Amino acid sequence: MRDAVEADTIILAVPFGEHREVAKALPSWKGKTIIDAMNALVPLEELNGLPSSVFVAKAFTGAKLAKGFNHLVAATLAADPIVEGGHRVVFLSSDDEDATAPVAALAKQLGFAPVKLGKLDEGGALVHARGRTWGRLIFQDLFKKEQ
Repeated sequence: MRDAVEADTIILAVPFGEHREVAKALPSWKGKTIIDAMNALVPLEELNGLPSSVFVAKAFTGAKLAKGFNHLVAATLAADPIVEGGHRVVFLSSDDEDATAPVAALAKQLGFAPVKLGKLDEGGALVHARGRTWGRLIFQDLFKKEQ
């Protein structure tokens, strides 16, 4: 954990209820970008009606937060992202454009094709679980062919 929080960009992939414990690792997350790779199948009232990433962002004081790498199962994400001449798509959303750009760059570096969905409560809703319902793009394994 100590090594992980020293990075500028951190992929948060813990059971949803544990994110607050992770947030306690630093008094301020200023200068850090958190990639929320979690899915929260919890009642909406537990999130105060917010998208789960907005709820998570509140725990990481000062950090920039982007949703990403959450719509596919871990085994699929671990597989080669280049398939039949195309790159596996990862969806990204954030309320902070300054968070999306470095996450998109990381996704490209890893061989993925990042697709920006916009703000968390707009396009990002497509990759959020809401209550007990999955977003429409969760589990969609899509590929982008090079032109």
